[in-house]
Amino acid sequence: QVQLVESGGGLVQPGGSLRLSCAASGRIFSIYSMGWYRQAPGKQRELVATIAKGGIPNYADSVKGRFTISRDNAKNTVYLQMNSLKPEDTAVYYCNGGGVVTITTMIARDYWGQGTQVTVSS
Repeated sequence: QVQLVESGGGLVQPGGSLRLSCAASGRIFSIYSMGWYRQAPGKQRELVATIAKGGIPNYADSVKGRFTISRDNAKNTVYLQMNSLKPEDTAVYYCNGGGVVTITTMIARDYWGQGTQVTVSS
């Protein structure tokens, strides 16, 4: 089984910064993409940023220039550096592993973390 564990959420004032981390563990052979999605109360889950194994990032327009995604393939870990945070960034942030292949099955599937709360408020 594969587990994705997020950390780094919390309460921050507008204009502040947070760094989220997500580590994937288990009998992992490879992970194609890793990324972050978020869900605010009463809204659908939306993409924040993803990064493929080759290192090409993809960002939602709302976070371009403020958020930076990176990954450490050796550690199966993805990071999200969030700067210039706004109240509208408040949400539960979910880590996603896309196209995760395990040693036991050699079949690709997606996995999700349990989510971490980010609150931007004065």
